[in-house]
Amino acid sequence: MVPGIAATFGRSCEVVLHDYRSPERSVIAVAGNVTGRRIGDPMSDIGRRVLAAGDAARTEENYLTRTPDGTVLKSTTIPLRDDDGTLLGALCINVDVTALARVRDAVGDLIGAAEPGATGDPPVTAFTPDLAASTDRIVAQHERAVGLPAKGFDRARRLMAIHDLRDAGVFELRGAPGTVAARLGVSRAGLYNDLRTIREAPDAATAPELVDEDLDSRRTPP
Repeated sequence: MVPGIAATFGRSCEVVLHDYRSPERSVIAVAGNVTGRRIGDPMSDIGRRVLAAGDAARTEENYLTRTPDGTVLKSTTIPLRDDDGTLLGALCINVDVTALARVRDAVGDLIGAAEPGATGDPPVTAFTPDLAASTDRIVAQHERAVGLPAKGFDRARRLMAIHDLRDAGVFELRGAPGTVAARLGVSRAGLYNDLRTIREAPDAATAPELVDEDLDSRRTPP
């Protein structure tokens, strides 16, 4: 099925089959060459997000993303489950639409439509990430937002960063707690405490005012 789908769309298409039971070597079949992935590669940022969603994972159709080198992709991710409904993997289809996007912008410019890129650039996805690179990318976004290195974050910002790392599926990767703790400048015990806080009071990662005053009262008694 994988090579058949890729052949239907031609050389601008890539189809990747993932087995999520082995996150660090999830790619088990590839046809086409758009993102440069090979059999045995780990799952991407998108794959880790789907894995983290678990039972709530749903097919995501025709979303735009962008590789670090600027290639614009139209992608579809289809979760795959066993007979009991357990998430096992995903079938991912990526179509390189970079040239089409440039034609769209050129035509829009000629006819006086919206400025090229006015709708915003699609998010960047690392398709061949490692743990350190994925952690650094997400933490760096928070560093830019507050203009401070991660080791200078207050607890509210640190919780927001850990929340985003968790949603991106970083903690599904082997060795994640040590890597994340080192990047944020906290101990493993402190990291586990923050993760517990996010589980018990999810709003704490998006409502900083809860962190210092209200969080203790929201926790479930032991």
